[in-house]
Amino acid sequence: MAKGKKRNIAAADTVYKVVEVIGTSAKSWEDAAANAVETASATLRDLRIAEVVKMDMKVEAGKITAFRTRVLLSFKYES
Repeated sequence: MAKGKKRNIAAADTVYKVVEVIGTSAKSWEDAAANAVETASATLRDLRIAEVVKMDMKVEAGKITAFRTRVLLSFKYES
């Protein structure tokens, strides 16, 4: 920023924190993602965005035993 210039910060400017969680389900990736969000919402306030970044499955003896989703969750940062 040039010397002498001040940045005008609007009242609506906000900061968000992002955390990564992994949800699991025996039924589907969709349920695994929902489990991740629902569980995290018990301790994180003001969740805004959930982004599924990876999906995988746990396999045992040639059978799918669990669906897993890696989810990025953002929430408003409180200072």
